[in-house]
Amino acid sequence: MPAAAQQALSAGAVQAQILVIEPDRLYSETILGKGLSAKVDEQGAAIAAENREIEAQLTAEERDLTEKRKALSMEEFRPLANAFDEKVQQLRQQQDTKVRALGALSDDSRRQFLVTIQPVLAGLMQEAGAVLVLDKRGVFASVEAINITEAAIARIDAEFGSEEAGTPADQ
Repeated sequence: MPAAAQQALSAGAVQAQILVIEPDRLYSETILGKGLSAKVDEQGAAIAAENREIEAQLTAEERDLTEKRKALSMEEFRPLANAFDEKVQQLRQQQDTKVRALGALSDDSRRQFLVTIQPVLAGLMQEAGAVLVLDKRGVFASVEAINITEAAIARIDAEFGSEEAGTPADQ
């Protein structure tokens, strides 16, 4: 076991049958979690930039259409307006699909993270003599001594990946 991870658990000398963790902190504060999160954030930023470009393009097209309306009859203008509305709806659907896919990617990323760190948590459980690890959010009250989040962060960082990759070292 890496020295930093051993120290993290030994420092608290946790011996309890029930332990708690803060999964959001594990994901946001470990190198592995930060790397996975960065990949999701990168795609989210790309979608946001694309949305801004689309918005600017549609705003310009709408202004152009407004100008054309002054010179066209209603019969000439209506097909142009309908085509523009259809284009807007189609683009909105495409972008909504991308946002839903991004949400699924984020969920998958968190699931992958939890599966990857499962052996680390199992090791911490064994060392503490624990039979159960709970999410701290679902615990009404507990003593802070059974919270192994800090030890888990140190152990996960010691065992998985690099900051650049944000993925397990053996992948």
